[in-house]
Amino acid sequence: MSTDPEQNYFRDARTKDFIFGAPGMKQLLIFSPGSDQIRPSNQSPFLIERTKHMLLFILYFFLLNIAHGQTSRLFDSDEILELTLRANMKAVFKDRGDDPQYHKATLHYQEDQIVFDIPLKIKARGNFRKSLAGCKYPPLFLNFKKSATPESSVFRGQDKIKLVTPCRGDEYVVNEYLVYKLYNLITPKSFRARLVKVTYQDTVKNKSSDPYYGMLLEEEKQMAKRNLSESVEIEKLSPQKTQKEAFLKMAVFQYMIGNTDWSVQYQQNIKLLNADSTSIPITVPYDFDHAGIVRAPYANPAPELQMSSTLQRRYRGYCMPDMKEFAAVFETFNQLKDELYAIYSGNPLLSDGYKKQTLKFLDQFYETINDPKKAKEAFTYPCDKSGTGNVIIKGLNQN
Repeated sequence: MSTDPEQNYFRDARTKDFIFGAPGMKQLLIFSPGSDQIRPSNQSPFLIERTKHMLLFILYFFLLNIAHGQTSRLFDSDEILELTLRANMKAVFKDRGDDPQYHKATLHYQEDQIVFDIPLKIKARGNFRKSLAGCKYPPLFLNFKKSATPESSVFRGQDKIKLVTPCRGDEYVVNEYLVYKLYNLITPKSFRARLVKVTYQDTVKNKSSDPYYGMLLEEEKQMAKRNLSESVEIEKLSPQKTQKEAFLKMAVFQYMIGNTDWSVQYQQNIKLLNADSTSIPITVPYDFDHAGIVRAPYANPAPELQMSSTLQRRYRGYCMPDMKEFAAVFETFNQLKDELYAIYSGNPLLSDGYKKQTLKFLDQFYETINDPKKAKEAFTYPCDKSGTGNVIIKGLNQN
């Protein structure tokens, strides 16, 4: 049990519940992060609404302070960070086998007129984007040593983060980065990303690459802590056994962006969060480069799905014949429409052609969810036993 003398609460170490009390209150109140509910400690089914609202207000700021202390300011800004990675880059790029090794490197960048040179280790990661035939630069792990990262650095607190690199043209990294920004609007239970401009400097040949767009991804553990949860792995978990509202948001989002490269059963491009050992897992998607909205030239749907293009949408949730189940989720997307469109309209990083194509692609999604006939046809597809809606994508093991 953990307590704080400055606050009227403590946290039960066993159940992970937050328990509140104050002078004059006749009973303690319990908040369970896994259920997002507040209840009296005697399990009474009712609570005076005014008291509940007051506690929710207090709880919001309390949890906000916790979350702020567990996240890094690396992902607090949308400013493009310019980085230089110095290493024997030829050796790093050649080391793309099944067991790539770490190589010594230095991360050079400037922040607030202060120049940083941080020693770290880097190695190739991933699968498809790591292959020599597929991509010029492999995606990398950046492995920081805490004692070597200055307190004033934006990388302070980082351990091992992913650097996403361009496969065929760095505009597709920008496009994928914006998909992460879209999902951040849908739910905080999502990975945060930071767009960077990276230059590789080979310390052996003393040659530098042209700068290109890359993307840093929030560490899985940091994302979980920010959401007062833990990341878990559950082998062959049925989607029906995950938290339904979160799953529907995720699955409808995947449909919106035209992404079929995921599965809960094999945790293919899906992570699972648990608030505690008794809560229902929550699905968190990542790795969107095969989504139609990104328009990466190398992306193709799995042959088992019998689809001609990633621009062809296919809902890959489980069978829910009652369309009322989707009503709240569709309403969420409708309420966020202007904010989602604003990610693209007027964005200086995007070509006019891509902006026009993407907004049209989103228009088609909204036309579907707001037309009962089209929505039913699209979102009850998994109920069609003659279709491919129940095909499970195992994918490749990635890291």
